[in-house]
This record gives sequence, C-alpha cells and structure tokens, in this order.
Amino acid sequence: MRHSIYVSRAIPQPGLDLLAMVFDVEVNPHDRPCTRQELLAGVQNKDALLCLLTDVIDAEVMDAAPHLNVIANYAVGYNNIDLEAATERSIMVANTPGVLTDTTADLAFALLMACARRIVEADQFMRKGNYRGWSPMLLLGSDVHHKTLGLVGFGRIGQAMAERALGFRMKVLYHDQTRLPERIEKQYHAEYRQLPDLLRESDFVSLHVPLADSTLHLIGSEQLSLMKPTAILINTSRGPVVDEKALVAALENSQIGGAGLDVYESEPDFQPELAQMSNVVMLPHVASASVETRTKMAVMAAENACAAVRGEMPPNIVNPSAGPS
Repeated sequence: MRHSIYVSRAIPQPGLDLLAMVFDVEVNPHDRPCTRQELLAGVQNKDALLCLLTDVIDAEVMDAAPHLNVIANYAVGYNNIDLEAATERSIMVANTPGVLTDTTADLAFALLMACARRIVEADQFMRKGNYRGWSPMLLLGSDVHHKTLGLVGFGRIGQAMAERALGFRMKVLYHDQTRLPERIEKQYHAEYRQLPDLLRESDFVSLHVPLADSTLHLIGSEQLSLMKPTAILINTSRGPVVDEKALVAALENSQIGGAGLDVYESEPDFQPELAQMSNVVMLPHVASASVETRTKMAVMAAENACAAVRGEMPPNIVNPSAGPS
C-alpha cells in the first residue's frame, strides 16, 4: 500500500518527483501559503507532511492526522513546529541544514555591500533620470574593506560570512552562546567578544542566530544604542530576533547608519516606516532563493520524508528519540 503526503506549497519539481516514487502526493494548488483550514484538511489521513517555515505545525495539526509519521520542514529552522508535541506523538521532524549555508551568506554579504555603497539608491537615481554626470559628492557610501564585521551567531552561516569578509581584509568579531575552540577562531581569523563589546566595535553587524526564547528581540533599543552611528545592521536570520519598532526608532534618530533586512518580525508585514527610509535595503525573505539551493532543499526534504515511511531514520532528523529504535 502506498503512503500519502501533503505538501503545503509547491516546491521544485525534483523534490516532487522523488516523493512521487514513494507517496501519493497532494500539493497545495495555490501560489500562496495555505490557510489554517486548508492545512488541517490537507493533512488529514496523511502519513507525512512536507511543510514550510510559514506553516504553524502544532498539536492541532498533528491530531488532525492520526497516521502522521514524519514532518519534513523545507527550511533549516524549525521554530514553526511544536517539537515537544511531535516527539510525544512519535512523529519524526526533519529539516534541511547545511545546503543553504553559502547561498545565505552570499545574500547577507550582498545586503551588506548594497547598504554600504548605496546600491539601491543609486539604481533608483538612474531609473528616475536624475543622473547629470559625475560628481565628487554624489551618493557617497562607506568602504567595506578593512572595516570591522561583527557576527552574532557563529555557526555554519556565520563562519561562511567570515570567509567572505577575509577577502575584503575585514576584521572579524563574533559572539555566540559559547566561545569556539581556538583552532576555529584561527581558521576564520575571528575574535570572540561579548555582545555589547561586539556592537560597540563593529562597523557592520550581521545576525546569524536561530529564533528561540533566548534570541527573541536579542537586538532591541539597548543593543542598538551601543552601535556606532555609522554602523549597519544586517538580518537574514529570523525577523523577531530584532525588535522592529526599536530598529525604526534607532534609524529615525540616526543611532545607526542603516539596515539590510531579508526577514521581518511579523512577516509578511513590516513596520511601514522602513519602506520610506533610503538607508534601508529590504528583501522579501530570499536568502536561500537560488535555483540550485532551493532544488537541493526540495530533494533533501523529500529524502527525509521517504526515509521515515520506509522505517529508517531521516538523514536530518531533529528529534531522534521519535525515530525508529
């Protein structure tokens, strides 16, 4: 008997093709996140669920699918899933780590460059027909080379950012829950700092932490007040890591120099003032949005789901106690 899976939004075809070898596949037909009712209806009587970070997968969803064996999250983070509830029900949860590290770091560094060199402003300036010739004072930005980059979170993506910074001969500082071994610090030429010191010293601060109780509003009014008035904040991690109202106030009061954002506290909504600020670059949560990476994520999520229904441990399970013994 074939297994069944609900896919909460269309993913790249190679992932769907892999699923079709094992499952009867039902995909959300709409080019938007499924509604709560659509999610509850879609998962009914399914053996597996492949979901997105935007889907809230709680006990109600799990109880709507009494045969649910695995939740394959199409993301690295899995704060959208009630992991405790899943484990209590012996439902395996898996994610897609590692595959988007370099792509996300590329995007974070692109945001850093765009903010520093006022790329978006310059593009709009040209498109509006305002260019009248070279000028010594036109759209002056700030250098990136030889500046100080502060990385909050020094896991895979934070370390990939450090690699990119070395090419610009930047000084790299990092903060993490625990200090890393000396050999890793030497590998990335990175110096450990407590968070307040990192914020004071850095010309650019880039966030690379997961969303958890300990990182909710990790960057708020107090932290922003420690940053240089010329400093630029980059966030490609999770929106609620930053207190968005506090960020708006810091930008309006020139406490910091600018921000590059790919994530927002209440996505898809954001503080409307941000859209009016020329020193803010805003992207629609596209850090992993390359054809290559999104396809790898689809295949990885599919492999997790397929392994689970075959009675195997998914390659990227995050609650192994729920897996086969």
